[in-house]
Amino acid sequence: MALAGLLGSPGPAVAGACVPAGTWVEPSAAGPRTVAADALLDRLARRPVLLLGERHDSAAHHRWQLATLQALQARRPDLSLGLEMVPRRLQPVLDQWVAGELEEAAFLAALDWPAIWGYDAELYLPILRFARDRRLPLLALNVERQLVRRVRTEGFDAVPPGAREGVEQPAPPSGAYLAQLHRLWQHHPFLPTQGKRTPGLEDPSFRRFVESQQLWDRAMAQAIADQRRRHPGAPVVALIGSGHLAGGYGVPHQLRALGLGEAAWLLPWDDAFDCAALQPALATAVFGVASPPPQGLRLGVYLETHRGRVEIHQVAPGSLAERSGLRVGDVITVIDGSKVISARQLIERVASQPAGEPLSLVVMRGERTLPLRLAMP
Repeated sequence: MALAGLLGSPGPAVAGACVPAGTWVEPSAAGPRTVAADALLDRLARRPVLLLGERHDSAAHHRWQLATLQALQARRPDLSLGLEMVPRRLQPVLDQWVAGELEEAAFLAALDWPAIWGYDAELYLPILRFARDRRLPLLALNVERQLVRRVRTEGFDAVPPGAREGVEQPAPPSGAYLAQLHRLWQHHPFLPTQGKRTPGLEDPSFRRFVESQQLWDRAMAQAIADQRRRHPGAPVVALIGSGHLAGGYGVPHQLRALGLGEAAWLLPWDDAFDCAALQPALATAVFGVASPPPQGLRLGVYLETHRGRVEIHQVAPGSLAERSGLRVGDVITVIDGSKVISARQLIERVASQPAGEPLSLVVMRGERTLPLRLAMP
């Protein structure tokens, strides 16, 4: 889930102004307050769990994560690092990597990185190398995508306990989380009423979508809690998409239900975010990063890559993508004559296109292949 979607569109005067790049800010009822990095990190290093948010395709976010991890590890050499990106069955591969038993190429091949995650591995490798060099235990936090899809289709209760990969019944979601997920759900390809009136919060399909999101939240929270039980004195730092953290609705909520109410969650703050969203409950602290526009901003889409398929998961109303005929659920296969294999490739190609010169696309829509043209402004 993209944090930009939670924070709304940037305002022309206030975007980013409340969190200058390179600055830590704590949201509070009295307004955001700047805090010295050393003082904040000294305090945070005493927490049992620290969750570092990210937009998965942002190099700036991952650079911030690495710098924060380095600062925390200097204070707490015994910490372990949890990864949303990796399903639990691949924990032995992480163990081999940390032990120095796998070369980089073999490590990524053993993980089958494009299949389990899809985002550019180069964004994560500096963090993974740091963990290996410092012998930091790595934790696989996630479940298989097939299980998430099954819960989305059938519901959590319909999946036999033995097929849930050990995930317990999640704590009930808050009303605020339901409202947030409902806004997200309206732009997903599995919404059964595209182009019609959006069903309400009690719609069975939406409730199954909520259960699939909470499955992720609970799985990650349980894996973190299990590590804390095994090593009660050692903190757990985890890399998790900001949408699972913002507002404390997702993973922090499930951690509280598991008795880890002292968990802190930290979010990178892009210079395009609207300061009106910097509310007290958003995060324990945020850090200002100067980064390129969010994924697909010029095009107006949210993209995900799975096994070399670049899928459109959201289309912004009134955007270039919508005007050009792109829809949620489309798979972009060709841009300007070149085969598309990653969202990053597509983003860079769109960003480099001269103003006013059209781009050609080929998309798969169900069983149909459609040629489209992007009239670049």
